[in-house]
Amino acid sequence: MPPTIITNDPGEALAFARGVGRIVYKPLYLGMHERDGEPASIWVKEVFPAELDESIAGTIHLFQARCDKVADLRVTVIGDHVFCVRIESKDPELLDWRYDYDTLSYSVVEPPLELIEGMRTYLKRFDLVFGCFDFAVTREGAPIFLECNPNGQWGWLEDETGLPMTAALADLLERGTR
Repeated sequence: MPPTIITNDPGEALAFARGVGRIVYKPLYLGMHERDGEPASIWVKEVFPAELDESIAGTIHLFQARCDKVADLRVTVIGDHVFCVRIESKDPELLDWRYDYDTLSYSVVEPPLELIEGMRTYLKRFDLVFGCFDFAVTREGAPIFLECNPNGQWGWLEDETGLPMTAALADLLERGTR
Protein backbone atom coordinates (compact mmCIF):
# COMPACT_ATOMS: atom_id res chain seq x y z
CA MET A 1 0.00 0.00 0.00
CA PRO A 2 1.35 3.47 -0.78
CA PRO A 3 2.12 5.72 2.17
CA THR A 4 -1.20 7.18 3.35
CA ILE A 5 -2.25 9.73 5.94
CA ILE A 6 -5.63 10.81 7.27
CA THR A 7 -5.48 14.21 8.90
CA ASN A 8 -6.98 17.64 9.31
CA ASP A 9 -3.67 19.18 10.37
CA PRO A 10 -2.17 21.36 7.59
CA GLY A 11 1.36 21.02 8.97
CA GLU A 12 1.08 17.25 9.11
CA ALA A 13 -0.25 17.14 5.54
CA LEU A 14 2.58 19.36 4.29
CA ALA A 15 5.22 17.27 6.07
CA PHE A 16 3.71 14.14 4.54
CA ALA A 17 3.80 15.66 1.03
CA ARG A 18 7.40 16.74 1.45
CA GLY A 19 8.35 13.29 2.73
CA VAL A 20 6.75 11.15 0.03
CA GLY A 21 6.81 13.38 -3.06
CA ARG A 22 3.80 13.46 -5.35
CA ILE A 23 0.50 12.92 -3.52
CA VAL A 24 -3.19 12.60 -4.28
CA TYR A 25 -6.24 13.62 -2.31
CA LYS A 26 -8.96 10.99 -1.95
CA PRO A 27 -12.41 11.66 -0.53
CA LEU A 28 -13.37 9.54 2.46
CA TYR A 29 -17.05 9.89 1.63
CA LEU A 30 -18.72 10.61 -1.69
CA GLY A 31 -21.75 12.44 -0.39
CA MET A 32 -24.05 14.28 -2.75
CA HIS A 33 -23.30 17.95 -3.27
CA GLU A 34 -23.89 20.59 -5.90
CA ARG A 35 -21.70 23.13 -7.60
CA ASP A 36 -23.54 26.00 -9.28
CA GLY A 37 -26.80 24.06 -8.98
CA GLU A 38 -25.41 20.97 -10.74
CA PRO A 39 -24.65 17.58 -9.14
CA ALA A 40 -20.92 17.26 -8.48
CA SER A 41 -18.50 14.69 -7.17
CA ILE A 42 -15.04 14.77 -5.68
CA TRP A 43 -12.49 12.72 -7.61
CA VAL A 44 -9.04 11.50 -6.73
CA LYS A 45 -6.83 14.44 -7.59
CA GLU A 46 -3.14 15.22 -7.40
CA VAL A 47 -2.42 18.00 -4.92
CA PHE A 48 0.70 20.08 -4.51
CA PRO A 49 2.33 21.40 -1.33
CA ALA A 50 1.28 24.98 -2.13
CA GLU A 51 -2.39 23.85 -2.00
CA LEU A 52 -2.07 22.42 1.52
CA ASP A 53 -3.28 25.44 3.47
CA GLU A 54 -5.38 26.15 6.57
CA SER A 55 -8.58 24.99 4.82
CA ILE A 56 -7.45 21.43 5.63
CA ALA A 57 -8.30 22.10 9.29
CA GLY A 58 -12.03 22.22 8.45
CA THR A 59 -12.47 18.44 8.13
CA ILE A 60 -10.57 15.18 7.85
CA HIS A 61 -8.73 14.41 4.58
CA LEU A 62 -7.00 11.37 3.11
CA PHE A 63 -3.72 11.93 1.29
CA GLN A 64 -1.82 9.11 -0.40
CA ALA A 65 1.45 8.84 -2.32
CA ARG A 66 0.68 8.95 -6.05
CA CYS A 67 1.21 5.64 -7.83
CA ASP A 68 2.50 5.62 -11.37
CA LYS A 69 0.16 3.11 -12.94
CA VAL A 70 -0.79 1.73 -16.33
CA ALA A 71 -4.12 0.19 -15.27
CA ASP A 72 -6.31 -0.61 -12.30
CA LEU A 73 -7.68 -3.85 -10.91
CA ARG A 74 -11.12 -3.92 -9.28
CA VAL A 75 -11.35 -7.20 -7.40
CA THR A 76 -14.84 -7.88 -6.09
CA VAL A 77 -15.04 -10.56 -3.40
CA ILE A 78 -18.54 -11.91 -2.78
CA GLY A 79 -18.47 -14.72 -0.23
CA ASP A 80 -16.16 -17.38 -1.69
CA HIS A 81 -16.19 -15.85 -5.19
CA VAL A 82 -13.42 -13.58 -6.42
CA PHE A 83 -14.04 -11.54 -9.59
CA CYS A 84 -11.12 -9.61 -11.02
CA VAL A 85 -11.41 -6.98 -13.75
CA ARG A 86 -8.55 -5.01 -15.26
CA ILE A 87 -9.61 -1.45 -16.07
CA GLU A 88 -7.58 0.47 -18.62
CA SER A 89 -8.03 4.04 -19.81
CA LYS A 90 -7.16 5.66 -23.13
CA ASP A 91 -5.97 8.59 -20.98
CA PRO A 92 -2.72 7.55 -19.29
CA GLU A 93 -2.95 10.46 -16.84
CA LEU A 94 -6.40 9.49 -15.53
CA LEU A 95 -6.02 9.09 -11.76
CA ASP A 96 -9.62 8.13 -11.01
CA TRP A 97 -11.33 5.84 -13.52
CA ARG A 98 -14.77 6.97 -12.31
CA TYR A 99 -14.11 10.36 -13.88
CA ASP A 100 -14.53 9.27 -17.50
CA TYR A 101 -16.13 5.88 -18.21
CA ASP A 102 -16.05 6.58 -21.98
CA THR A 103 -12.26 6.16 -22.02
CA LEU A 104 -12.28 2.79 -20.26
CA SER A 105 -11.91 -0.78 -21.42
CA TYR A 106 -12.40 -3.87 -19.27
CA SER A 107 -10.92 -7.35 -19.31
CA VAL A 108 -11.54 -10.26 -16.98
CA VAL A 109 -8.26 -11.49 -15.53
CA GLU A 110 -7.27 -14.05 -12.95
CA PRO A 111 -6.73 -12.41 -9.59
CA PRO A 112 -3.10 -12.58 -8.51
CA LEU A 113 -2.94 -15.63 -6.25
CA GLU A 114 -0.75 -13.83 -3.72
CA LEU A 115 -3.56 -11.30 -3.18
CA ILE A 116 -6.49 -13.66 -2.62
CA GLU A 117 -5.41 -14.78 0.85
CA GLY A 118 -4.81 -11.18 1.91
CA MET A 119 -8.24 -10.05 0.67
CA ARG A 120 -9.96 -12.90 2.48
CA THR A 121 -8.03 -12.15 5.66
CA TYR A 122 -9.00 -8.47 5.37
CA LEU A 123 -12.70 -9.30 5.02
CA LYS A 124 -12.58 -11.80 7.88
CA ARG A 125 -10.80 -9.28 10.13
CA PHE A 126 -13.59 -6.76 9.58
CA ASP A 127 -16.36 -9.40 9.67
CA LEU A 128 -17.33 -8.73 6.04
CA VAL A 129 -18.46 -11.11 3.29
CA PHE A 130 -18.25 -8.55 0.49
CA GLY A 131 -15.63 -6.04 -0.60
CA CYS A 132 -14.42 -4.23 -3.70
CA PHE A 133 -10.64 -4.05 -3.58
CA ASP A 134 -8.85 -1.49 -5.73
CA PHE A 135 -5.29 -1.93 -6.94
CA ALA A 136 -3.08 0.18 -9.17
CA VAL A 137 -1.05 -1.85 -11.69
CA THR A 138 2.53 -0.67 -12.28
CA ARG A 139 4.38 -0.81 -15.61
CA GLU A 140 6.06 -3.97 -14.30
CA GLY A 141 2.64 -5.54 -13.68
CA ALA A 142 2.78 -5.37 -9.89
CA PRO A 143 -0.52 -4.69 -8.12
CA ILE A 144 -0.45 -2.00 -5.43
CA PHE A 145 -3.28 -2.10 -2.90
CA LEU A 146 -5.12 1.22 -2.66
CA GLU A 147 -8.28 0.50 -0.67
CA CYS A 148 -11.22 -1.76 0.01
CA ASN A 149 -14.74 -0.45 -0.44
CA PRO A 150 -17.13 -2.49 1.74
CA ASN A 151 -20.05 -1.03 -0.21
CA GLY A 152 -18.32 -0.66 -3.59
CA GLN A 153 -20.13 -0.58 -6.89
CA TRP A 154 -19.90 -3.65 -9.10
CA GLY A 155 -23.01 -3.83 -11.32
CA TRP A 156 -21.49 -1.99 -14.25
CA LEU A 157 -18.61 -4.48 -14.30
CA GLU A 158 -21.07 -7.33 -14.68
CA ASP A 159 -22.68 -5.46 -17.59
CA GLU A 160 -19.28 -4.88 -19.23
CA THR A 161 -17.82 -8.37 -18.67
CA GLY A 162 -20.65 -10.83 -18.15
CA LEU A 163 -19.22 -11.95 -14.80
CA PRO A 164 -21.99 -13.56 -12.68
CA MET A 165 -21.71 -11.19 -9.73
CA THR A 166 -25.45 -10.78 -9.18
CA ALA A 167 -25.87 -14.55 -9.05
CA ALA A 168 -23.01 -14.84 -6.55
CA LEU A 169 -24.57 -12.17 -4.35
CA ALA A 170 -28.01 -13.77 -4.57
CA ASP A 171 -26.54 -17.16 -3.65
CA LEU A 172 -24.73 -15.60 -0.69
CA LEU A 173 -27.90 -13.92 0.54
CA GLU A 174 -29.95 -17.08 0.04
CA ARG A 175 -27.65 -19.35 2.04
CA GLY A 176 -26.82 -16.75 4.67
CA THR A 177 -23.53 -15.14 5.44
CA ARG A 178 -22.31 -17.50 8.15
